[in-house]
Amino acid sequence: MKFSVVDNFSKIFIVFRGGENYSKMKIVIAPDSFKGTLTSKEVAELIEKGIRRVFPQAKIVKVPLSDGGEGTVDALIEARGGKVIHKKVTSPLGRKIEAYFGILSDGVTAIIEMAQASGLSLVPKEKRNPLIATTYGTGELIKEALHRRCKKIIIGIGGSATVDGGAGMAQALGVKLLNKRGKEIPFGGGGLGGIVKIEMDELYSMIGNVEVIVASDVNNPLCGEKGAAKIYGPQKGATPEMIEVLDKNLSHFAYMIKKFLNKRVKNIPGSGAAGGLGAGLIAFLGAKLCSGVELMIELSYLKEKIKGADLVISGEGRIDEQTMYGKTPIGVARVAKRENIPAILIGGEIRGDVSGLYKEGVSALMSSIGQVSSLSQVIENSRGSLIKASERAMQLVKVGCFLR
Repeated sequence: MKFSVVDNFSKIFIVFRGGENYSKMKIVIAPDSFKGTLTSKEVAELIEKGIRRVFPQAKIVKVPLSDGGEGTVDALIEARGGKVIHKKVTSPLGRKIEAYFGILSDGVTAIIEMAQASGLSLVPKEKRNPLIATTYGTGELIKEALHRRCKKIIIGIGGSATVDGGAGMAQALGVKLLNKRGKEIPFGGGGLGGIVKIEMDELYSMIGNVEVIVASDVNNPLCGEKGAAKIYGPQKGATPEMIEVLDKNLSHFAYMIKKFLNKRVKNIPGSGAAGGLGAGLIAFLGAKLCSGVELMIELSYLKEKIKGADLVISGEGRIDEQTMYGKTPIGVARVAKRENIPAILIGGEIRGDVSGLYKEGVSALMSSIGQVSSLSQVIENSRGSLIKASERAMQLVKVGCFLR
């Protein structure tokens, strides 16, 4: 059973072929998380509950996804199998915390979320200070993966609390970042300006031939007006004065990397991701930067799982103009479009001009917020609201018509 899709000005009609067999359609659910509220796995399960209220016999395939940020480890373990490894690491402010990463079922591929060890959510708002916040804990997760003989490390770098250029990560892996007194520089972006020498000997003995892939959809360079400090520093607690210091220090760090490693990272698109962690991973681990969404789609086998589907559902907490630019739902919709499969996006809220989504393969949009409520009420009711939104979408499918 297949749908045919006819674009008729302001309407998209989905016509069922096969009579009553529509009740047994194949539906693929491939959402991102609703950040801070529901994981992508939970979102997929709640959407399934709404579908079952209307189509109890539908064949449902759940593919929880992530764009490289929150939920990356859980999504890929769910899709590929594997195990979760817990590890005590250093938080952005230097205290010990519990974090985790995943090793896929092949036994040699590690999945790491830098936000687990170095994320903004780990730092209370009043204590956010990128001059001292470090990525050392992310380096400790990488080190543990190396000790477990992983040969491929995939790192999602969304949601960082840091602007240290990946210096802390490098220090955890044995890189020596020395000041004029021959001492290690302190944690955080505030110490980068004091580097006069970089020693790499201990890192080389650990990293070997491991392949490192960075999942990120940020294209900012390390420094300058579009750089890590000026664009992302404020949300991490940086004042205007701090931003100037951080940008200058990152530029100096790039100069030292060029001097001692003979690598130019300052202007590489994506080097400014996660407060410059992108640059550090390129410089010290030879990492390759990839689109987070495209990488997650590939690793989750979505393209294979979507074959023969009659409908695809994706979504995220907020669907807005930014959804067009490298977010999970639009990546899923584009895959569906190539297979001529209708795609519905469900968002916690739909904001701004999102009409461009229809040109990218989206057939309909649905908000899970059913009434005007406070943020706390929306969060409290998010599970029931998402089930009801999924049910409403299926009722529209049942009558065969989506209104844009």
